[in-house]
Amino acid sequence: MKDTLKELIIRDLEKLKQEIAAYQNEEKLWYIEKGISNAAGNLCLHLVGNLNAYIGAEFGNTGYVRNRPDEFALKNVPRAELIDKIEKTIVMIGATFDMMSEDQLNEKYPGEIALKDATTGYFFVHLAMHLGYHLGQINYYRRLLDN
Repeated sequence: MKDTLKELIIRDLEKLKQEIAAYQNEEKLWYIEKGISNAAGNLCLHLVGNLNAYIGAEFGNTGYVRNRPDEFALKNVPRAELIDKIEKTIVMIGATFDMMSEDQLNEKYPGEIALKDATTGYFFVHLAMHLGYHLGQINYYRRLLDN
């Protein structure tokens, strides 16, 4: 399960990098159309922050300190910076999962989360699905707004 989660999260982060790079007009990363709550750039910041907080800081001892409000408030972060953040998150995921044992996935997640008494494995599956959900939104927004 550990290797599967690592592989799927890295796969989707690579796809996130491709989606961000695929925007023809970089300004559209920050565009919000009627009925869309968050720009693709903010969703990217949110995903990177989420994984760095719940996996990197908790299990990789990275020292990452999350600023969740900034994930949604920041605007016009350069595309190159977003891609750099994704690439660093990919490295962190690989290194952190390599340090973990399979047994840790069966233990209660050690940090504060809304999913009370969830195992680490369960929570990591939740994080992977959360990544996939927002990745789909970013893909749709790009096709809808970047023309």
